[in-house]
Amino acid sequence: MPQALRTLGYSAAEIAAIERYALGHGTLKGAPHINHENLKEKGFDDRALAAVEAALASAFDIRFTFNKWTLGEAFCIDSLGVAPGALDDPSFELLAALGFARAEIDAANSWCCGAMTLEGAPHLKPEHLAVFDCANPCGRIGRRSLSVDSHIRMMAAAQPFISGAISKTINMPNAATVEDCKDAYMLSWRLGLKATALYRDGSKLSQPLASSLLGEDEDAEEFFEQSPAARAPLVAERIVERIVERVVERRRSERRQLPNRRKGYTQKASVGGHKIYLRTGEYEDGSLAEIFIDMHKEGSAFRSLMDCFAIAISLGLQYGVPLERFVDQFTFTRFEPSGVVEGNDTIKMATSILDYIFRELAISYLDRGDLAHVQPGDLLPDTVGKGEAESNLMRRAASNGFVRHKLTVLDGGAGQSAALAFTDPDLDGPLALSPMLDSDLRLERIRAARIKGYEGDSCDECGNFTLIRNGTCLKCDTCGATSGCS
Repeated sequence: MPQALRTLGYSAAEIAAIERYALGHGTLKGAPHINHENLKEKGFDDRALAAVEAALASAFDIRFTFNKWTLGEAFCIDSLGVAPGALDDPSFELLAALGFARAEIDAANSWCCGAMTLEGAPHLKPEHLAVFDCANPCGRIGRRSLSVDSHIRMMAAAQPFISGAISKTINMPNAATVEDCKDAYMLSWRLGLKATALYRDGSKLSQPLASSLLGEDEDAEEFFEQSPAARAPLVAERIVERIVERVVERRRSERRQLPNRRKGYTQKASVGGHKIYLRTGEYEDGSLAEIFIDMHKEGSAFRSLMDCFAIAISLGLQYGVPLERFVDQFTFTRFEPSGVVEGNDTIKMATSILDYIFRELAISYLDRGDLAHVQPGDLLPDTVGKGEAESNLMRRAASNGFVRHKLTVLDGGAGQSAALAFTDPDLDGPLALSPMLDSDLRLERIRAARIKGYEGDSCDECGNFTLIRNGTCLKCDTCGATSGCS
């Protein structure tokens, strides 16, 4: 960017001002509304301000530096007067709780972390904005982006010099029609491109910046005033609403009927000492169509609720709701009765009756071996062990949280110990976690990552919970790996 600005004739002082506008100052010293003086009035001391400044050096939004990991839980509760339970709520914003308005937070955020766009930058001439246009609008206030034709013509300029095709996505607005897509393909063909990948704004559930989904101008204005992290849940909600509306509209009168004589199975088990019978009904193709839940020792009210719940799940399955959605929703729910599972070959523990039921259905109908405590292959009569000798040859490095360059080398593998030993920077000392407790730790780390401003998923490469949005994909802030945009 600086070289392009120098080429366009801007002075060094003007370039520095433009860079500060786009990238921010990296500090709250001298920031409007939220600065060291104002924070001291709210109860911040020198130590807390130093911790905030250290975190701001790599922050993409100031909201995610004001939390219990940066300031310390004791300081937030004792000095700032925050309720203990609020600190664990992903939607809680400490700055707002301290009395700062959203406009004040946004102004300070732009000063510290930058506007992340050149639109509105000081000294920059409007006719030069086109030089810096990107595939999507940039930052919280960005509106400009490249046209569809410009994507195609840039690819066409490079195509004669390479033998293969170009892996480059052509971004289209949400209002793009089938005719627009046809015109894009025709232009690509006329210019000699070997491959063309189109992406219409808002057509992907994981996309966080689909502004065209908002509809009314008031909604769009309010949307762009929020941070990128705050936009993602809003857009996801709107996309889900549209998908659900279309699916429900299409399948509202398309209930798939079962045959009068149907197959299925009955599974008897005991969860925490409470006996349960799970019966299923299947379509002709073997897919799940209905369930029945019997718990003869429970009271009549509980049995009636379970009967109604089974009917609701069965109706959902017959109207086309994927079993995967039910499994994702109800596994790991936690309430009594829970505990040791007896009578099931692959499930040995359950956090609730619903957790057990949907683990069983997922294993039987979706081949979800990851939800089993005993893999199906281990139950075969000719199963053999994997060998303990080779476990001593295994070494792996694991990162302790989202802090870079902080690795712990673990010797041996699962064969060396049934527990996983590691050090968590947010907890005191090393931990040894059995597989049963690993899910609780994962949920805690997901919640902590979201409070810090990350997506909450773990990186496939390094395992850290430091994934951030990178256009329509995810990028790990620790190792730099991406989820694979085309």
